[in-house]
Amino acid sequence: MNKLAPADLWKLEDYARERAAFRARVLAHKKPRTIHLGAHLTLVFEDRLTVQYQVQEMLRIERIFEAEGIADELAAYNPLIPDGGNLKATLLIEYDDVEQRRRELEQLRGIEHAIRLVVEGAEPATTVADEDLDRSNETKTAAVHFLRFELVPAAIAAWRAGAPVRLEVEHPHYCGATALDARQREALLADFA
Repeated sequence: MNKLAPADLWKLEDYARERAAFRARVLAHKKPRTIHLGAHLTLVFEDRLTVQYQVQEMLRIERIFEAEGIADELAAYNPLIPDGGNLKATLLIEYDDVEQRRRELEQLRGIEHAIRLVVEGAEPATTVADEDLDRSNETKTAAVHFLRFELVPAAIAAWRAGAPVRLEVEHPHYCGATALDARQREALLADFA
């Protein structure tokens, strides 16, 4: 997929006018790209549109309008756009209660490496976590991780042919699997175009 460039972004005043409609479009777009893996893990699969929204929001919130600041935001977020042979996702570890979250993040250290994307009949996708910096340490993991799922060509071909696709997690303190429905499979399959 094409990375974002400054010309792809609205100026702050233009974005202020377009924001409500753009936000509604992005939220609808994200629905089939958001997959729950058990009760406490959510993966939001990123693409060019979701990343554009993130960048626009950061520029808006931080009131960034200078070329250098815009370039910095693009450099930070462009790596989240899939490149045609992979999927990229933001992993959220979600517990409402602050104390429970603290305890669980201690127990779930390394969970970002325990998630697999499986296309029926093909080799599971290799998962690479947190390429920009390590988000787990000796005592706990972070509540947010960035994942890349590298698929072999045979897996992409099987997916295109209609093979079932699922996400799995196998960690000593958290296990589960979620089959992608037809809408989710179709939405994510577009990332391989």
